[in-house]
Amino acid sequence: MDYSTHLQATSNTPLSDVSASSYRRLVGRLIYLTNTRPDITHVVQQLSQFMAHPMTAHSQAAFRVLRYLKSSPGSGIFLLTHGDLRLKAFSDLDWAGCRDSRCSITGFSIFLGNSLISWRSKKQTTVSRSSSKAEYCALVSTTCELQRLTYILKDTHVPFVQLAILYCDNNSAI
Repeated sequence: MDYSTHLQATSNTPLSDVSASSYRRLVGRLIYLTNTRPDITHVVQQLSQFMAHPMTAHSQAAFRVLRYLKSSPGSGIFLLTHGDLRLKAFSDLDWAGCRDSRCSITGFSIFLGNSLISWRSKKQTTVSRSSSKAEYCALVSTTCELQRLTYILKDTHVPFVQLAILYCDNNSAI
């Protein structure tokens, strides 16, 4: 999705009933596809917000995702068989990124060595009055996922000795 594109609930003309149901099916299939294609997670999260009342701009954005997927069929998750077994997480957010609700959008990606194993893009449930507080909430969400993955690695007897690293770009939240 183009970075400058911001979808809104009332951006264009509404789709007809037939087009709206096909939009919902398409976004549902894209949601399923995010299990193996983390590169489309954010845009699918954006498109899924408008499933109740889709507009033509939303449909055009969904078709743009399909064109992107068609042009990059070999892209997906690649798990390496060698490398260090250290968890590294990158957390970021778009403060007040949702134009309709002004909620921030959290995103993180977690690597085991050099292999991506977990990712998420989600709108926060509350409106934060400062970017530091919103970034802190994003760090909390990422830390919970890191802890869950640490427990899974311990339960499956994967040997790792070093603590997880969490990267953040907001100095006040750190």
